[in-house]
Amino acid sequence: MDVELAAGRGGGDAGPVEFGKVPERLLKRDQARREDAARRTEARQSQPVTEEQGESFVAAFNAERAAIDELLSSCSGSERAEATQTLEEATARIQQLQKLLNDSMVFLTQYRLKQAQDSLRKLQSTLAEKRDEVSPKKKFAFRARSKAKEMATEPALDTAPPSETAAGVEPGSVKVDGAVHPQQCGFSDMGGVVLTKTAEEIRKQDVLLTHLTNCKVRLFGSPSTLHIKHVTGCEILCGPVSSSVFVDHCSDSTLAFPCQQLRTHNTTDTRVYLHVTSRAIIEDCHGVCFAPFTWSYPTLEEDFGVSGLDQGRNNWTQVDDFNWLAAGTPSPNWSIIPVDDRKTSWDPEA
Repeated sequence: MDVELAAGRGGGDAGPVEFGKVPERLLKRDQARREDAARRTEARQSQPVTEEQGESFVAAFNAERAAIDELLSSCSGSERAEATQTLEEATARIQQLQKLLNDSMVFLTQYRLKQAQDSLRKLQSTLAEKRDEVSPKKKFAFRARSKAKEMATEPALDTAPPSETAAGVEPGSVKVDGAVHPQQCGFSDMGGVVLTKTAEEIRKQDVLLTHLTNCKVRLFGSPSTLHIKHVTGCEILCGPVSSSVFVDHCSDSTLAFPCQQLRTHNTTDTRVYLHVTSRAIIEDCHGVCFAPFTWSYPTLEEDFGVSGLDQGRNNWTQVDDFNWLAAGTPSPNWSIIPVDDRKTSWDPEA
């Protein structure tokens, strides 16, 4: 009788209504609406907190930056021993300022983050200049002669195409200073060569590696950011990067570096030996494999200190694939290198 009554209310020959399914759908829809409303409420509530955190960071960061600026300025005209001690204090405070920035990235806006990174780069540059004033470094004679010869026989880098500058290099046998614009730290348009940058050359600058084929690259020191673009068949090892590493159009290569954040795009068949303190992100990638960072060189510990990265925190297995949204199912675009297949020893410079 209940069924007939239900059918009569529904009208026509629609047949009996299955009472259990309609309330269940409504319940799920209502639950989804409630969850969405809760998320919006939480976002509204957290916005003032995030803004307050950002303002507190800016105040603390600017106060410390001004104090370090004053400290560096006091080096001018001081006795060498006193200036050296002042520079050591400034170095330690810059490292702490970098750590403050790294720990605050999660709630900073892009504008505030860029401002802070620019300020840190200026402080590092000033620190390097003051170090040179207090204790100038002597260059090796053979490097000076090599540079003089290049200047006398080759056209200026800003007037000659990079491909012409790299011409004549014997594959795998020579270390090259690079064929990039003088204001840019890095290497461009080269093939089959060994490329090296020292910590003194990098000095917290942004480093760009682009259009390299079958090259071995060694970057000692601590870059501010590292950009790797259009590289094929390369082995690139880098010291601790204080902020982000950006990889784009990389194939059949091996990369190794510590960093605060990794973003990888359009990359295939590449092995990454990684130390990352936040999370790695991949997009439009295939065949990317990860393992923990294993490269070592004599000043690595010192460079970690300069970078402000936390050596005790490595999230190398936490990879977000922006092309794979299936919850609970691993992305097919990246994997972990088996322990037996990982590289644990690296030749120091080649």
